[in-house]
Amino acid sequence: MGLTRRQFMPLMAALAAIGAAAPSNGFAANDDPPALVFAAASMKNALDDIAARWRAETGNAVVISYGGSSTLARQIERGAPADLFVSANEGWMDHLEQGGHVEAASRRPIAANRLVVVSHGKDLPSVDLADPDDLAAKLDGGPLAMALTDAVPAGIYGREALTALGLWDGVAGQVVQADNVRAALHYVATGEAPYGIVYASDAAADDRVSVAATFPPASHKPIRYPAALIAGRDTAAARALLDFLDSSSARAIFRKHGFLPPAGDGSG
Repeated sequence: MGLTRRQFMPLMAALAAIGAAAPSNGFAANDDPPALVFAAASMKNALDDIAARWRAETGNAVVISYGGSSTLARQIERGAPADLFVSANEGWMDHLEQGGHVEAASRRPIAANRLVVVSHGKDLPSVDLADPDDLAAKLDGGPLAMALTDAVPAGIYGREALTALGLWDGVAGQVVQADNVRAALHYVATGEAPYGIVYASDAAADDRVSVAATFPPASHKPIRYPAALIAGRDTAAARALLDFLDSSSARAIFRKHGFLPPAGDGSG
């Protein structure tokens, strides 16, 4: 089955960006084509900074297409010409590895994260996740913004955490689902939803939201970001970029943007 127009748009944007990023000869400074990375939307601010550092240190171009990990993984399955994939959870990387779409030996964790409840602005009250009625009461009939709860990692983690804490049944009817976690963040940042569930790094990326609660570590699986080379795209440039994502320079940038080191539990 081919890509739908909605699924195809991020891919086309990435391919267009390659042309815009390349010098007039159509190649990066070392005469290799720009590396194309498919990455979870929650990594945008950090990876944009890392890409800028990569270009400054190596002279090489990199193009990053952001989206929900599920959408990007499906594009890779259908032959999208990515060189690297950075997923927001292990499951979608497992799926690609089992299908032979990534180089298993190249796979490694590059960051971890925490799951939080965010509120619009600075004035809304915090949420007591230990109180089974508090989140529903604070919503007061308003929407709870989340990424897709059956496909996008942030939504999957969020539903898992709410269920573990006995909160899901009380708020499920008010959940408004977004295609990716940054879209869910946008709903809260613009006031379309009073509260939402995103990653700590997302909360740090937008000063229009506040952290209203942090989910306890035991309420959901560890949030780790694996990266791997796409099968058949194991070029020297792609491998060098993957190594850079796993470097101390990149880790410092991840920390600045609210991520945990890859050895962290990534769950609270």
